[in-house]
Amino acid sequence: MRSPKGKGRSRGYTRRGFLRTMGRAAGAMALVSGGAMVAAAGDAAPARAGSGPGRKNVLLLAVDDLNSWLLGDPNRYTGKVIAPNLRRLADSGVLFTQAFAPAPKCSPSRTAFLSGVAPWKSGVTENGLVIDGSPALEGKPSLPGLLAAHGYYTASFGKISHGYDGHTAWDAHTPHKRDPRPPGAMLNGLSKNVTENDWGPTHLDESQMNDTKYADLAIEQLGRTHDRPFFLACGVFHPHLPWYVPQTYLDMYPLDEIKAPVVNPDDPDDIPEPGRKLIKGTYQKVVDAGQYTRALQGYLASTTYADAQMGRVLDALEASPYRDNTIVVLLSDHGFHLGEKTHWTKGTLWEEATHCLLMVRAPGVTRPRQTCARTVSLLDIYPTLVDLIGLPRPDHLDGHSLVPQLKNPEASRAAPAISAYQTHISVRTERYRYIRYADGTDELYDRSADPREWKNLASDPAYADARRELANALPTPQAVAPMRPRKTRGNKKDGRKAT
Repeated sequence: MRSPKGKGRSRGYTRRGFLRTMGRAAGAMALVSGGAMVAAAGDAAPARAGSGPGRKNVLLLAVDDLNSWLLGDPNRYTGKVIAPNLRRLADSGVLFTQAFAPAPKCSPSRTAFLSGVAPWKSGVTENGLVIDGSPALEGKPSLPGLLAAHGYYTASFGKISHGYDGHTAWDAHTPHKRDPRPPGAMLNGLSKNVTENDWGPTHLDESQMNDTKYADLAIEQLGRTHDRPFFLACGVFHPHLPWYVPQTYLDMYPLDEIKAPVVNPDDPDDIPEPGRKLIKGTYQKVVDAGQYTRALQGYLASTTYADAQMGRVLDALEASPYRDNTIVVLLSDHGFHLGEKTHWTKGTLWEEATHCLLMVRAPGVTRPRQTCARTVSLLDIYPTLVDLIGLPRPDHLDGHSLVPQLKNPEASRAAPAISAYQTHISVRTERYRYIRYADGTDELYDRSADPREWKNLASDPAYADARRELANALPTPQAVAPMRPRKTRGNKKDGRKAT
C-alpha cells in the first residue's frame, strides 16, 4: 500500500534502512504470517473486511500534557472537566487509574514507551537530548519497528515520538507542528520572555488547527481498505502550552464556575533542596498577574478540544470495518502541575507530573466498564501489545505485560511504577511514593493518609522500614554515557523554540 504523497518517510532512517537494521538486531526473527499471528491473550474477533487474517490492528492515541483531573479524584480536582469521548473510551474497556509515566517530560516518556527501554538505562531523562547517542537504544527494535518487521502497515500523525523519530519505521508520517500564534500574543499580558505561558482564543478556524488535521489524517486511514494489519498512531499537542483554542471551547468553562485545585503554600517547606529547585516560579507570577483562573480556563478548554479530536477518530473507527479487530490504547505522556506544590507545568517526580491517563480496549480480552487500580507504567504498553497481537517479545523490554490486568483488573501485580527525571528517580506503589535525589536526599509519602503528598515522612522513624524497602526497589544506577543536548530549532514564524 502506498503512503500519502510526501509522507512516506520518517525523519532519520528510511523504512527500508530501518528494516535492515531491525533484521540485524532481531537476528533470526522471521515474519509470522497469516493465522499463526493470533493474539496470545485470548481469541481474536473474526477478521472483518480488509483487516488481515486474524491479526489485530492497533490504534494508539496520545494526548500531550494531559493530567488526570478528569478521573474525578476529589484529592486532585473537583471542578468540571468536559471530556465525553475519553470517558466513552474508558467505559468501553479497562481504565488504569494508577498509571505513571517513565519520566515527567515529553521526549523521555515517549522514547521509553516506544522503545521499551527505561530512561534510567537509556540516559534519556530530559527533553532536548541527542537520543541517537544512547548505546542502550542502539539496535533495539521500537514498537512500530517491530510491527513493521512483522508485516504491519504503520502510520503516525501528530505528536507521537519526540526526538526518537530516527528509530521508528513509518509507512506514513506527518510529524507534529505547532499552530501559529494569534495576532497580538502574548494574549494574557505576561512576560514575553516566557512565550509558552499564554492562553486565549485562537484566530484559526478549528479546521485549520494542526491537531484537527492530524485527526483528519487518522480518519482518512480508517476509511481505507487495508490489505494487512495496521499500527495507526495519532497524537494531539493540546493541552500542551500555549493554550490557544477556538472561543467556543473557552465558553464551555465560565470563569465564575472554575474551581482551582487545592494548593498548600507551605508545601515545599519539607522538600529537599534538589526538589525545591525543580519548582518553577511561574505559578506565583500567574497568580500575581490575576491570570490564574483564566489560565485554568485555557487548560480545561484545551483538554476539551483535544477530547473532541480523539472523539472524531474514535467515531471513525466505530464506523469502519476495523471496529471489532482493533486494539485501542489512549494515553497521556505524563501529568501536569497547575499550582500543586506551588509548581507550574511538568518536570517533577511528584504525583501531579508523573500520574497519567491510560485506557485500553482489546477485542476478545477486555470487558466494558472495568477499572484497574494496580500501579502500572507506560513502559508496560510495548510488552502488552506484543502479547495481545501474539508476536515474539523482544528481550530488551523493561515493562511488564498488562494482559493479566486486562483480563481481570483485580489481578495482582508486584512491579511498582518507577519514574526518572534528570539525575533523580522515584518509585510509586499502591500506598507509597518515594523520591531519591541525586545527592541522596529523599522524600517519602504515605498516600493512604496523605493523598496530596504534603507531609514528607523520610525522616520519620515509624516509616524507616517502608523507606528502606522502597529505596531497595529503585533500580541500581547504571553507567550511562552522557547525552548531548541537541540544537533547538526555532519556529521562523514566531521565534519560539520547537518542543
